[in-house]
Amino acid sequence: MTSFTRRRFLSSAASLGALAALSPVLVRRANARPGAGELQMVAVTPNPAGSAERVFLLKGDPLAGPVTTIVAEDGAPVPERRLADGERHVLRLMHFNDMHNHMTDMHPRRGDTHRMAQMVKRVKETRAAAGDNETVLLLSGGDDHTGSIFDELLGWNEAEYVVDAGYRAASAAGVDIAVLGNHEFDRGAAQLRLGIERDAAFPVLSANVAESAHLARDRDYVAAAVIEANRLRVGVIGLTTNVDIRTGMKADPSMRVASPVEAVTNVYKAVEAVSDVVVVLSHCGYGKGMHKSGKAGSLREIGEGDFTIAEAVGPLAEKPVVLIGGHSHTELNTDGIDPDNMVSGVLLTQAKANGAFLGEIAMSIAAGEGRDKWFSSVSLHPVKKRDDTVAAGAEGYDALEHEGDYDAAFETEVMAPMIAALDDKLAEVIGDVAADAPVSTEETRATRYIGETALANFMNDTLVRQSATFPGGAVDFALFNATGLAKGIAPGEPLSFRAWFDVMPYADQVEIATMTGAQIRDMLTSNAKRLLRPGEVASTDLSAFVSRGLLHFSSGIRYRIELGETAADARAVDITLAGKPVEEVLDTPFRFAFNTYVMLGAFSEAWNGKAIGGGVAGDIATPDLRKLPFENTGLVYRNELISAIREMGTVTRAGGADLDGRLVVTG
Repeated sequence: MTSFTRRRFLSSAASLGALAALSPVLVRRANARPGAGELQMVAVTPNPAGSAERVFLLKGDPLAGPVTTIVAEDGAPVPERRLADGERHVLRLMHFNDMHNHMTDMHPRRGDTHRMAQMVKRVKETRAAAGDNETVLLLSGGDDHTGSIFDELLGWNEAEYVVDAGYRAASAAGVDIAVLGNHEFDRGAAQLRLGIERDAAFPVLSANVAESAHLARDRDYVAAAVIEANRLRVGVIGLTTNVDIRTGMKADPSMRVASPVEAVTNVYKAVEAVSDVVVVLSHCGYGKGMHKSGKAGSLREIGEGDFTIAEAVGPLAEKPVVLIGGHSHTELNTDGIDPDNMVSGVLLTQAKANGAFLGEIAMSIAAGEGRDKWFSSVSLHPVKKRDDTVAAGAEGYDALEHEGDYDAAFETEVMAPMIAALDDKLAEVIGDVAADAPVSTEETRATRYIGETALANFMNDTLVRQSATFPGGAVDFALFNATGLAKGIAPGEPLSFRAWFDVMPYADQVEIATMTGAQIRDMLTSNAKRLLRPGEVASTDLSAFVSRGLLHFSSGIRYRIELGETAADARAVDITLAGKPVEEVLDTPFRFAFNTYVMLGAFSEAWNGKAIGGGVAGDIATPDLRKLPFENTGLVYRNELISAIREMGTVTRAGGADLDGRLVVTG
């Protein structure tokens, strides 16, 4: 843990000359319904498993303009300053982000890794050891959903709902507050609302999510809140990325995500006015614009990320402020505060993803001294992996999880019932994998960004065959994005539901587009420019995300990519669609199965009219696939493939798990 003095801390800060002339004020009145420029303060019950003693939600429209007043009902409780001028108090912020339902990672041979239970143990110990002048809070930086088999307990509608495993576990773990991440919306805002209502014992924040038909601001989530704990007032503002999120869905067409910078600028001074310290809980990603970090194997679009937010907040701040991040899966400040993570005097932190670390920020604050006379230290506590195949005394044994490293009561009382609810689904064998099928994780990751991939071929061809059962009729072609292909499957072994879930963990449905041959030709031409080129492969981590939007197609589409000298020169040639040269079918309409992610334009992977990202040189325009006519089948992409695998019995080369030359890449 490395300390960082306030003198050095502020050396990177922008001029404070732009400070607002007047701070917002807290007023009481009989009718506290907020008007323009106001937020209403409402006391709610804190999470009983957390540290907060009182929680005050700040309700109102954070996007209507700058907030100048906070109103409370006459006689209603409000947070009060309880520390004397100069009195020093320590705020310890424990945090995780992008858990993606990896609370417990189960493995039949190596044993289960109890990620959340390890965190719970450390948080409980930290809270128990806290001094009289110390406050310990636990926060989630968003994306508590989507990424493990626990997703299936959430269901797709109210009838299928069992439990929101992420929020149920976070509540029991003692999370005091959380922010909405983009993956919270993967199964729709209506399903998210069920999770918040039934399983979140803590407030959920976002100042820039707006106008959902199913998720209501001030009922289901709020822009900001103030936590009182051990005489300290901690203001928290929530921000959600407006780049990688499911807007434009037919079930919720009005939902939008506004500029996080606009939202935080509007509310910051109001929150600061009723707090001793402010936390910006940002699920917007590390960096700004195009940036490479965390899960990105190349540049990806971050947009208004944490750098931009800190640049907006820094000049406004008069009290201690930190930003706890998420979304980009970035490991920050591993060995103490990195000066590069000081932006306009705001400390940026993040704890990677999937329960890899529990972050900790320790802030020593002198009450009433503003941004003077306070300092911070940070650390990341690694979460140990389980591997019972490693013998005691063997190399690496001590770094692994063992009994006593996690809170066994949490695992037994909270996680075990949810695991039991999954047992049948987890263990179910849906088929077998032929020993000679080239579909392993190693083979899949080695090829998914550079050319034809056997597992992608199998998935797309299987969906086309399965479409004969679709209510709207069969499709001609199917596609799937390379980044959505997370893992392979083990040749020569039984294939479980869980193993197939790990191949495609994202919660997509089947969307049917109508495309002409000319539109497909244009899509293939753009796809040709998205490959990892031969000179890039050696320097790229192929196990990471390469966010260029490369697509794989079913066997009815065959073509050759001529790489040319640069990506801009690459082109698709020798295209045939359903056995005919594309030139003969330019005006012919085809039914094309998309996954939801690509239907929505693939966000930062740019099938939305924006320039290709992911480190592709030049400003290469892209087709906007969002403009195509679509019909939503209501079918879950993953479930359709599982149904087909059950019927076929074995994943084989003859069944499509092979390379057939549908894509050839030449120089």
